[in-house]
Amino acid sequence: MTTSKGRLAAGGRLVVPAEFRRRLGLQPGDTVVIELRGQELRVRSSDAALRRLQDRLAARRSPRGRASDELLAERRAEAAREASPGIPPATPSPRQRR
Repeated sequence: MTTSKGRLAAGGRLVVPAEFRRRLGLQPGDTVVIELRGQELRVRSSDAALRRLQDRLAARRSPRGRASDELLAERRAEAAREASPGIPPATPSPRQRR
């Protein structure tokens, strides 16, 4: 872990050391995510925060794929049944039974 000492400037501005900006790939005007955890202030690039969120959501992803794909497939099958009389209705999916 790299540590640096800094000062809080007027208006609550905190200058991020050049080495830190370089290592994080930050440029003037970039958006950052600032998080308060207990007594710590954490600053991340918005790209890093997005990747972290994507990783967390990926861990929750259904092994069956996206729910929207499943829903579209069900709706298309239903439309095909309605367009073709005589085809018996399908049994409800586990999602529909809830």
